[in-house]
Amino acid sequence: MKQENPYIHRDLSWLSFNYRVLQEAKDPNVPLFERIKFLAIYSSNLDEFFRVRVANLKNLIKVGKKTQKSLQFEPQEIFRKILRTVNAQQEEFSDIFQNMIIPKLSDHKINIKTQKDLSQKQFEFIENYFQDNLLPFVQPMMLIQKKVKPFLNNGSLYLALILQDKDKSKIRTAYALVKVPSDLVERFIELPTENKNKHDVILLDDIIRYNQKFIFPGYDILDSYSIKLTRDAELYIEDEFTGDLVSKIKKSLSKRSVGPASRMVYDREMPTELIEYLSDVFELNKNDLLPEGRYHNNADFFEFPKFGKKHLRDIDLPTITPKELLKGSIFDRMDERDHCIYVPYHSYEPVIQFFEQAAEDPNVTHIKIIQYRVAKKSRIMNALIKAVKNGKQVSTFIEIKARFDEEANLAWGERLEAEGIQVFYSMPGLKVHSKMATIRRYKYGQPKLYSYFSTGNFHEDTAKLYTDIGLFTSDENLVNESMRLFSYLETKYVPEKKFEHLGVGKFNLKPKLIDLLNQEIENAKDGFKAAITLKMNSLQDKEMIDLLYKASNAGVKVKLIIRGICSLVPGIEGISEKISAWSIVDRFLEHPRIFIFHNKGKEKIYISSADWMVRNLHHRIETMVPVYDENIKKFILNIINIQNLDNVKSRRIHYKKNNSYRKTKSDLPIRSQLETYYFIKRMEEGIN
Repeated sequence: MKQENPYIHRDLSWLSFNYRVLQEAKDPNVPLFERIKFLAIYSSNLDEFFRVRVANLKNLIKVGKKTQKSLQFEPQEIFRKILRTVNAQQEEFSDIFQNMIIPKLSDHKINIKTQKDLSQKQFEFIENYFQDNLLPFVQPMMLIQKKVKPFLNNGSLYLALILQDKDKSKIRTAYALVKVPSDLVERFIELPTENKNKHDVILLDDIIRYNQKFIFPGYDILDSYSIKLTRDAELYIEDEFTGDLVSKIKKSLSKRSVGPASRMVYDREMPTELIEYLSDVFELNKNDLLPEGRYHNNADFFEFPKFGKKHLRDIDLPTITPKELLKGSIFDRMDERDHCIYVPYHSYEPVIQFFEQAAEDPNVTHIKIIQYRVAKKSRIMNALIKAVKNGKQVSTFIEIKARFDEEANLAWGERLEAEGIQVFYSMPGLKVHSKMATIRRYKYGQPKLYSYFSTGNFHEDTAKLYTDIGLFTSDENLVNESMRLFSYLETKYVPEKKFEHLGVGKFNLKPKLIDLLNQEIENAKDGFKAAITLKMNSLQDKEMIDLLYKASNAGVKVKLIIRGICSLVPGIEGISEKISAWSIVDRFLEHPRIFIFHNKGKEKIYISSADWMVRNLHHRIETMVPVYDENIKKFILNIINIQNLDNVKSRRIHYKKNNSYRKTKSDLPIRSQLETYYFIKRMEEGIN
């Protein structure tokens, strides 16, 4: 019987990625405030993971064994492994915060205080602060009778109190809840100090702990412990193939905040009897309970006060202007040759100018764009509105199933429609994840098309935080096929002509990738050098993984740069020994998808919106775009080469040494994101 190829479940691999985020929080070489930020990122990631992935896993556990047999994994076993992993990570999180972050803050005269070590003046301050700012919002709830089941808001903080009636003739012990209104009031409150150079900070939770005696004057407060409930955030739209998808999503959004509990996190110091009592009240089982430290909702650390201490943050890296692309008309520059930008190293201004110039250009007649995630305040969207007012025909495809951006995208859709823009919404059974726009413009009396393809969304805010590659092109093969795809999105009619240059999800994306992989395998078998480099966020599709194993066994050298999920297991003799994989986690979120095939020395290079996950390759409209311009090819190869040399922020993905920092032959520390910035800076300065 043939042995199954090794394969790591996507959720377990994702937890391994989130641990890499936690590693940044404990790295002493990372500036202190950035370490705190990584604690926030880790916590925010984990919240979403439980709201979506774990909630879905619990639903799989509830279904019958007959249904479970159709799965390629045992949901109960995966769930147990998740809990074990998360519990271990949460203990490490608490240790990092208590024993690494707090002492380091103290070294810089920033002290996180609890009620145990406040001065008299500070006690008076928090009493007054409570009375003036918090009392109307704390929402006390008695839990004397188990039949009373108060509703806990998703993600809100609560203190669970153990009370004792001051009248000894009555019930001796009672329980209560108090809401911590961190959604309405800042979580971190600066306390008055005698020393101007010293900063004392207290968490909102601890202000309420000290003042809870005023909330329940008839009781002695024996103790209090923090809890938080996380609710299922998936939108279970029963039938996406019929009816009005927009109205279904609107209806489902209203239910998201009241979905079933996917976990309750609680202070690990909480006594067993209180845990059992709360479990009974909220109808939770042991699988719903996860211990954490004293504080929850650690994503609030994004807002930790900085006190003007810039030296505790990352050094500034001012964005680099692609001067040649922004000389005059961007369309004239695109007539000359293809251009690319690599944000956030490059400024995002060329993308914004692409639309703002189109809105004003009298020769532009049509603008088409796909909107997956968009900034709340968007110059791009404003340019589309201006364009339609200037008589252009503007259409936008809005994906309203972009998780956690559904409401924002619906709001943008309604606003754009009100301004006269033609809006097309989500397709039944498919997500549209392509990142592209095409503009029709007259030149010398003839219509000409200009396209922008990217690995990232049209989002001015994330363009400052995510690394992404964007391609500006007027190549006829690419722009004509882009219009073919827009036509399909707007009419739902399958195009008569096939896509030959673009790889497009639902049509030819996966077959095209398989052909490219098989060609490298054949080249290796014929004795030629064969190599594949793949940079992406996630690798999970089993068929593609098996093909990469096959490539390794044929002698193809495979390099993987995977930020997040990697279900492939590298480094196993006889299976994946020619596959090396690593992950780069640093100040910017690595987001591009770049696929490089050696092709006997004539590299084929693609940028794409698609990761190699089942959902991307089977259930989404994605685009994979060939890079034809030799200068851009060289640029991308240089970027990837820099990442291949990273020995500072690169972690190995390996069956034995997973998440160990990668070592290279160089004694010189190479941090790829900084090296990339200075490489691009030198390149742009050399243009003039």
